[in-house]
Amino acid sequence: MNPIWIAGSIFLLTYALIVSERIHRTVSALLGGVAMILFVIPQDTAFHAIDWNVIFLLAGMMIIANVIKETGLFQWIALQAVRLGKGDPFRVLVILSIVTAVSSALLDNVTIVILIAPVTFFVASSLRVNPVPFLIAEILASNIGGMATLIGDPPNILVGSAAGLDFLAFLTNMGPISAIILLVFIGLARFLFKKELTFHDQDVTTTSDIDASELITDPVLLRKSLIVMAGVFLGFLLHGALHLEPATIALAGATLLILWTKTDPRDALRDIEWTTLVFFFGLFIMVEALVEVGLIETAADKILRLTRGNVALTSMFLIWFSAIASGFIDNVPYTTAMIPIVKSLTQVMPAEPLWWALALGPDLGGNLTLVGAAANLVVASLAEQSGHPISFRLFLRYGIITTVMSLTLASGYVWLRYL
Repeated sequence: MNPIWIAGSIFLLTYALIVSERIHRTVSALLGGVAMILFVIPQDTAFHAIDWNVIFLLAGMMIIANVIKETGLFQWIALQAVRLGKGDPFRVLVILSIVTAVSSALLDNVTIVILIAPVTFFVASSLRVNPVPFLIAEILASNIGGMATLIGDPPNILVGSAAGLDFLAFLTNMGPISAIILLVFIGLARFLFKKELTFHDQDVTTTSDIDASELITDPVLLRKSLIVMAGVFLGFLLHGALHLEPATIALAGATLLILWTKTDPRDALRDIEWTTLVFFFGLFIMVEALVEVGLIETAADKILRLTRGNVALTSMFLIWFSAIASGFIDNVPYTTAMIPIVKSLTQVMPAEPLWWALALGPDLGGNLTLVGAAANLVVASLAEQSGHPISFRLFLRYGIITTVMSLTLASGYVWLRYL
């Protein structure tokens, strides 16, 4: 049987299982990965396809977040958000979304959602509302904000490395459109979430009599954690000059923090979202199988031929096709698969619009579905642990609207600035 049909069938069946949620998405991904190894690609190829830079980056930042969680910082931030929002759930949602977006531009968005999720649960508990709308808004905001810088979203790191684009290049080219989309998203949030966050005075737990300073339970641990975080952030900024991968910097920071604070490693490792990391194992293997049999490249090449070498049409295709594909494949492995294709296109077309289109599409497409980006999966896992699961269909309802709005603005931006 044609290996393309085998790989395509396994992928579609696996994705159907993930969408149906009949079994846990991690088990579905593992089933798909194992099936690809048994019927499509050799074991060595499958294991080599796992992007350990992504895996260890997530693991390192999860460890740091788990240590910081013990300081009470999250509760302090939550209290400030509730007070600034005057107890109105929608105002608080907007504040947390803005904080998430801006922070995601300064640090990778996966780390930010790991840090902001405990804050969200505390806020929702104080306001006595469902945390799920807050979490969904934060996922969407994190992907929008993360696109602004080289280190903000994993696909940016891949594109920056392949195209030779540094931190400043991303900030000046992706920053403006990220800010525009964020402003429109905040306006759109009233339409998306207002109904689910109806304000009732009697439902709000009063915060006026809470001493914010008392929420910081371990100032010494907080100070050490913030110093390490600052060092990690500086490392991310300088990772090119240091010739170190972000994963190495994250793991170094996590190790230093455990050593300096004398944290029991069993405690630091216990709360890592292993289900999310293992989900990526299966996903990377499945996508590698699609790449190996030529399915992704064949599909992309056929559509690219329709553009007949027109750089404007090719750029628009890269934005929209990449967004849709990334929403269903996950933007990290998809971007990895598309980089060689774009490199070949830059031999006959202007490189600048193509690279920025490739960066924009996967970044924004991460908001389309619950499996579209690493940040989405991390938040979904945390929500599930807290007893507030986010279903695939529920997220899709918000993701489609936000993604279409974002892609429309991004297309106009690329057209006006680069074409």
